[in-house]
Amino acid sequence: MDVAERAVALLLDRPAATAGCPPGIDAAAFAQALAEDVADLISDLPGLDPAVACSPDRRADAAAGSWPTTLLVEVPPAAGALAVLEALAERGYGQGAVVAPDAPDLPALMVAKPFSGLATASVAAAPADGGGLVVLASRLPVPGWLAASGVDLDTAAAVQRLRAAAPGRRDLVITQGWRRLRDPGDIASLDPGLEGWEATRALLSGR
Repeated sequence: MDVAERAVALLLDRPAATAGCPPGIDAAAFAQALAEDVADLISDLPGLDPAVACSPDRRADAAAGSWPTTLLVEVPPAAGALAVLEALAERGYGQGAVVAPDAPDLPALMVAKPFSGLATASVAAAPADGGGLVVLASRLPVPGWLAASGVDLDTAAAVQRLRAAAPGRRDLVITQGWRRLRDPGDIASLDPGLEGWEATRALLSGR
């Protein structure tokens, strides 16, 4: 498959993903650090075009936290993962994935596995610890059943709803899950031994 046929997009929340910000840290700086780490991760994934999806008022944040070669995809305010996938389809991609902005230490394998799932299924997802999704991937254009499900990254019962909506077992692959930083207590789950998440690491260490 040609590189240009697959894209992975970081979805910048509106408002910014500040719910997991610990005391004593500037919330806006925290959200920006998380997004920068996810943007760095997807920029290094082989065979995938990196993108940042945002509403027009977050375009400056998107540009500041990503590489100059990263595709910026504008979506309506409060748009979710499905809108991002549809926007990628409009740009001619055959496969796309959306990654949550609050998973700074997400390993590259957690993004690669959903794309591997698309070899046999039309949709693949990586659940987030505690509910929701950390990655949602789909063949494009978005299958009708996925669009009808209304599932988003923050849908609490996302996996259950996807399974209920999928026409058959082979239409959906659920891969290994990962954590998102949605509560200040989630900071304790970060593993200092993992590579990456440099911006978040630096902010939390007070540098």
